[in-house]
Amino acid sequence: MPESKNNFPVVCFGETLWDFLPGGKLPGGAPVNVACHLQKLGKNPAVISRIGTDDLGKELKNIFGLKKIHTGFIQTDNKNTTGKVLAKIMDNHEVSYEILQPVAWDFIEWSEELENLVSSADYFVFGSLVTRNSDSKNTLFRCLEIANKKVLDINLRPPHYTREIVEELLTKADILKLNLAELQLITGWFKMFSNDEDRIKWLKEKFSIDTIIVTKGGDGALLFMNDRFYHHKGYKVDVSDTVGSGDAFLAAFISKLIENAQPSEALDFASGLGAFVASRSGACPDYDIKEVYDLMGRK
Repeated sequence: MPESKNNFPVVCFGETLWDFLPGGKLPGGAPVNVACHLQKLGKNPAVISRIGTDDLGKELKNIFGLKKIHTGFIQTDNKNTTGKVLAKIMDNHEVSYEILQPVAWDFIEWSEELENLVSSADYFVFGSLVTRNSDSKNTLFRCLEIANKKVLDINLRPPHYTREIVEELLTKADILKLNLAELQLITGWFKMFSNDEDRIKWLKEKFSIDTIIVTKGGDGALLFMNDRFYHHKGYKVDVSDTVGSGDAFLAAFISKLIENAQPSEALDFASGLGAFVASRSGACPDYDIKEVYDLMGRK
């Protein structure tokens, strides 16, 4: 796909929140994290979300402004507070989350202005977490009816999903990103498999998904696109935390699709940015893109 002529070639839908980490609070939410990196990569995304009128909401909006993320479609809620997540870093660098509810992003409202925004974007990015409340879920499904390329970053966060909603979301996806544990969990609902490639092929056929990306942490990533597998061993880094590294990966991958790059190049760049973010604290650290290419061994 050539460079988009739309104002917002990518729209990211869902949760906007604060991650409260042992070292302090950081802005987060998978859709905003993806948008943050897409903006860094020059792709001018839009975010559909909802925040409270509280100080945490105002602070988020200020930060988004500094990062040049468009906030015109982030709604303000006079009743519900801005989202909060209490995060703990585990011994293996993985993160456990307590996602408080109800909060503002549970109540994203449909509006006519969303129709033009979503229908004119090339890519629409969404996840499962935002479906935990019927208000935001209903708005999401109205968006999915008119979206073009639908990118599902599944992000399963117990207890905020059901098998039924996951299956429903999978039927909507053109591009699916999930981690190895999520791949094994979801395919395990249906049958036994001897290897992960068989799981991916089956998932593609079952839900008619064009492109499937599986991230494997320190072991790299696997891409199934155009009926072909692409493997990447990953880039080795000293991990600070894994908060947002998958979101950075997805943003990098989408940015390369917009540039009409080859699948192997998209996977390579996504692996590089994902690894780089894992080497820094938080989901959207400040960086220069040259630092990412240095990590990848390019000039």
